[in-house]
Amino acid sequence: MLRNKFVIGGIILVLAAASIGATLWFRRTRDIEVTVEVLQKQDLAAIVSASGKIQPKESVDISANTMGRVTRVAVREGDRVTRGQFLLQIDARTLQTAVQRSEAAVLGARSGLESAHVAVETAQANLDRAQRDLKRQQELWKDELTTREALERAQNDVQVRQTELKARQQDVATREQQIRQEAASLESNRYELTKVTLESPINGVVTRRNIDEGETVVVGTMNNAGTVLMTIADMSVVQAEIEVDETDIPNVAIGQTAKVSIDAIPDRTFIGHVAEIGNSPIQGATTPQNTTTSQATNFKVVIVLDDQIPGAIRPGFTCAADITTAVRHKALAVPIQAVTVRDLVYDAAGHIVRQPRPQGRRPMTPEPAAIVQPLAPGHTRKETEGVFVLRAGRAAFVPIKVGIAGERYFEVLSGLKEGDQIITGPYNSVRQIADGDPVKLQVVSRQSTVVVP
Repeated sequence: MLRNKFVIGGIILVLAAASIGATLWFRRTRDIEVTVEVLQKQDLAAIVSASGKIQPKESVDISANTMGRVTRVAVREGDRVTRGQFLLQIDARTLQTAVQRSEAAVLGARSGLESAHVAVETAQANLDRAQRDLKRQQELWKDELTTREALERAQNDVQVRQTELKARQQDVATREQQIRQEAASLESNRYELTKVTLESPINGVVTRRNIDEGETVVVGTMNNAGTVLMTIADMSVVQAEIEVDETDIPNVAIGQTAKVSIDAIPDRTFIGHVAEIGNSPIQGATTPQNTTTSQATNFKVVIVLDDQIPGAIRPGFTCAADITTAVRHKALAVPIQAVTVRDLVYDAAGHIVRQPRPQGRRPMTPEPAAIVQPLAPGHTRKETEGVFVLRAGRAAFVPIKVGIAGERYFEVLSGLKEGDQIITGPYNSVRQIADGDPVKLQVVSRQSTVVVP
């Protein structure tokens, strides 16, 4: 019986020792393993990326100003044309008839003018004769050799002839105005006749042709768009029209360098420069109820390609552009993934008030979220951007001020110095680590060498 009691007691002691050992094992501590990168100077470039379409700098839609049937088309899509080259012909018989009618009207008006001039000469001769008769009657009246009736008849005859002359002269002026009117109508009809023959206004390539021989051309009106017969594009100067987000527009400026990649030509990148920045946002798509759909606010930016353009490029190709908005040479650069945000307490003078850390090491299991302590008078708490720097085996949070953002690095304006060891990962460690936590250095990522803490 006593022996059984000793056995049971021994078992209890073993279990107690195992429990204490397990508790100590699980309560043991270890350092957080992190990777660091030595802060160095390097060249940085801030990039704004956007996508869009390839477009020619100059493109003309050819439309007709007169209605009629197309009788001849001289070009096809893809043909190169020069300024003044014949493109197509519209049936001109109706307009030719109008020109002939106007020419006949002008000839008739000129003939009427000649007749009016003859009538003026006749009226002038009649007036001269009446004035001579009046003068003779006045002399006879002085000598009392004529009657009062004859004198008054001569006076009335002069007035009638003067009125007749004025009427004939007015008729001449009317005929002259009629000639001008008919001549203007003739000129207009002749101009309309020239519109049936369409020529290329620029040097370029026929990128689209929407008409064939025998089809009828429709002239546009205020509420109905006319027929676009063909489009000619000058591909000697090509530009990329991209849509840049509103948050990036303040950083984009005229003249900035850009690299443009075209999906249809994946093995080549083209260099260009920013030539135009839209002042108004690109309008969104409109629904059948005339309401604008909700979408991001973008602005059009035009990039002119400076490189020689291959003939394979076509308008409408999809492209992507990287605009270099800022460049820094030999700037301190911190990896983007190392930058994080922490709540810091500041005193009235604006200095950081650091909370003391316990001397013990960090436990294996994550600590519960810190309880926000009341602030001392004059202290404020605000979110601060910074990085963790490895110092004496611990992570020290250092507030920084950043400048431009490159592809993988931020420019550091203040807070760090060259040679600082910046904790860059793993991501969960950077996210959960606190100021003063003990850490274990694994690898300096840039040189890929092991560093002994």
